[in-house]
Amino acid sequence: MNIEEFLRGKFPNAEISSDGVDCSSKLLIVSANFDGLSNLERHKLVMNTLKDQFQSGEVHALSLVTKTPSEIL
Repeated sequence: MNIEEFLRGKFPNAEISSDGVDCSSKLLIVSANFDGLSNLERHKLVMNTLKDQFQSGEVHALSLVTKTPSEIL
């Protein structure tokens, strides 16, 4: 599974980049969807999107960095 492509489908206006492969991936997701959310809420939003992949074992570990566009400037 290409996690970046999958998440781009769920967060179409996000900038997503990864470092690593498959289970050892570290993802940076920059999205306006995160405006007003705590870091924990942002991570829950992303992890809930991948819930089926975690349950099936397709994904079993992931490191996330979630930012809003204004936090990148």
